[in-house]
Amino acid sequence: MARNVLFSRMRDLQAIDSLLLKELKSCRAKEYNFLPRETGLRMMESASTENHSGVSAKCRDTKVEELWGLTSFFGYSTQTFVQAVNLLDRFLTIMKVQPKHLPCIGVCCLHIAAKMVEEANNVSPTHELIRISQSKFTVSDLCRMEKIISEKLSVEPEAVTALTFLRLYYPTFTFRSAGREEIPSIGRLEAQLKACLCRLVFSKAKPSVLALSLIAQEFDALQSITLLKIVQQFQRHLKIVDSELLHWKELVAKCMTEYRSSECNKPDNKKLVWIVSRRTAQNLQANHFSVPGLPTIHEGIWDERESEESCEDMSCGEDSPCGSPGSDGEGAFFPSAFLNRKK
Repeated sequence: MARNVLFSRMRDLQAIDSLLLKELKSCRAKEYNFLPRETGLRMMESASTENHSGVSAKCRDTKVEELWGLTSFFGYSTQTFVQAVNLLDRFLTIMKVQPKHLPCIGVCCLHIAAKMVEEANNVSPTHELIRISQSKFTVSDLCRMEKIISEKLSVEPEAVTALTFLRLYYPTFTFRSAGREEIPSIGRLEAQLKACLCRLVFSKAKPSVLALSLIAQEFDALQSITLLKIVQQFQRHLKIVDSELLHWKELVAKCMTEYRSSECNKPDNKKLVWIVSRRTAQNLQANHFSVPGLPTIHEGIWDERESEESCEDMSCGEDSPCGSPGSDGEGAFFPSAFLNRKK
């Protein structure tokens, strides 16, 4: 009986593995449809920020970092950010874009990705997205750009990206380690992926290779033979040669070293600051130091016990669900003893 149970479990494990490999191979065949054009990537790398002939790698990287900040600000998922970067890179490599149009294109890619990935009630309205991103274009500009991007690209909600492979690879490692070895969390790996996507060079990597490189460079530090053997199995099934994996693994390790350094400007919500006019700033500064006058509270004939009761309820304001200050009907705003006294 025990032998049959063990055989059944092994058969189930093989079925899961075969389904996973089938899914991986299917995604591997599709990933070429979502790769940016190499010629366009080379043009961005060679473009200069001074002559304004096109979008340079530096301009692109800066824009992606801003998109990361907006993603965090609006609470969007990692998938939304990765999808937005994929749309941005693919569009920039097939179209000749002037740097002045990059802000509109970047925000538009994030908005398209959010509508594909996020729940409808979690997608920020276009005017709010423009306002928070401090962009100078209008809602009509954004809608017009969205139409252009959708026509030029194959905008699909199931785009194959490095995040797709990362989430397919990861459960196998957690299952095989079974708690015996401490492995990096999926959140840590996704954060590293986002940091890599802020560098144009990683747009050249195949998503399947980049995801496995992220995992492999983490497991190299752990020196886990078991986990590294699983990496080799994925390599063999997806036909990833050692030299290719080593190349991107070294670039990932270099990127992580630079990202952890104090010189690196990590994208965060602090970059999203309000820009106001001088007059508004002066008014804000003056109001900061001014103390509003408080209305005089006339003493009544309440006793001490009733005053304590009223203090608890007076904390409710206009936005509170417990009642309106202007209502003298029954409710939590006025103490019941006071209502009875009025009668």
